[in-house]
Amino acid sequence: MIRTMVNVLLIGNGAREHALGEALVRGGATLTAYMAKMNPGIAKLCNHNVKIGNLDNFQDIANFGKKNEVNFAVAGPEAPLAMGLTNALQAHDIPTVGPTIECAQLESSKIFTRSLLQKYKIESNIIFKNFSEITGIPEFINEIGMKNVVIKPDGLTGGKGVKVWGDHLQSEQDIMDYCKEILNNNGRIIIEEKLNGEEFTYICFVDGINVVGTPIVQDNKRAFNGDKGPNTGGMGSYSMQNHLLPFISSEDIKYANNQMKQVIDAVAEETGTQFKGFLYGQFMKTKKGLKIVEFNIRFGDPEAMNVLPIMKSNFVTVCQQILDGNLRSPLEFEKKATVCKYLVPEGYPVKPIAHSEIKINETEIKKLGANLYFASVSEEEGKIFTSTSRAIAVLGIADTLDEAEKIAEKGTSFIQGALFHRTDIGSQKVLDRRINHMKEILNQD
Repeated sequence: MIRTMVNVLLIGNGAREHALGEALVRGGATLTAYMAKMNPGIAKLCNHNVKIGNLDNFQDIANFGKKNEVNFAVAGPEAPLAMGLTNALQAHDIPTVGPTIECAQLESSKIFTRSLLQKYKIESNIIFKNFSEITGIPEFINEIGMKNVVIKPDGLTGGKGVKVWGDHLQSEQDIMDYCKEILNNNGRIIIEEKLNGEEFTYICFVDGINVVGTPIVQDNKRAFNGDKGPNTGGMGSYSMQNHLLPFISSEDIKYANNQMKQVIDAVAEETGTQFKGFLYGQFMKTKKGLKIVEFNIRFGDPEAMNVLPIMKSNFVTVCQQILDGNLRSPLEFEKKATVCKYLVPEGYPVKPIAHSEIKINETEIKKLGANLYFASVSEEEGKIFTSTSRAIAVLGIADTLDEAEKIAEKGTSFIQGALFHRTDIGSQKVLDRRINHMKEILNQD
């Protein structure tokens, strides 16, 4: 049962947090928000009871939560969690849905994660080695083969620090130059084997022991149609009405869930602290089975927009169960397909045009049945402006992927400004390409 008048503090200001806030309000919560900058969608959900400040000012966040007599907090972005947001709020008697700094290492340190998977013999781990100096790097590259190299800085990079052979690295000189660049910035490097397959996002709710999954989603990282152009934070995503993908089976998901459960147990053993919050497993299906690409310690963005709007279970209750350690399975989701398309500033992600006005016909978007989520925008005197990051997400929900894609695409036509988006996300053409790619891989000798 939901407690009477649950007051919830939402921390963050992106489209992911807009979707989290919407789910909390739908679940019966009274919402307040602490944001780095004004998100007009979140502000509306909070009846404008918001505060703007730095997300690393934990004392101010705690004071704001106390002033509003919140029952618990929900953290959206990873950076404050990696810095100890949950620990700080717990010290002020504010229960927080989000991992402690110890558990947050699953995202904040790639070396911690790979080493943990190795130590506890998690099957879906891959070949890797970490370095804090240049010594030994050429030998390891020679060992795994130059064309099998992926280089990652150890810490948080906002999804943009990874460089892969063939995409960003074309020679041994490129590899060594990037390694030196990271090391010169007092960084540590992890070099991993390059995987070949299809990725998917599997977001789970975790109460320290139980790991309960949500419908799987596939993100689209490339900036332009046809999976061309530079990697981005995510140009959009889709999910199917059966909550699987044509190339990912229910057996695959059972395996992924088992792997994540083993990881949660390993984190508790290693740190002495239970992981409580949202855990995002990025998996890739390969010729050798499912492999872990990375973990994120929060909801994905854009994937939050695919998962939360079709959730039938009460999200407030789920958050309470996470905190209380009695999460129940399974959760209920509508048997609907979803397509999320991001509108981003022209020039994104290389030279985005900032502070350009966006005009939105919310009436027509609502009439269409599409959902609108504000991301990195600013509101000044009732007008919306772009920043240098993704601006607005439009979501279509329908019985089929084709219908959901049409709704999302039509929804983008009611937003005007110096923006662009990928028109092909959720299309049959893209889906067929992914299906054929997976078939080729599985049929390789």
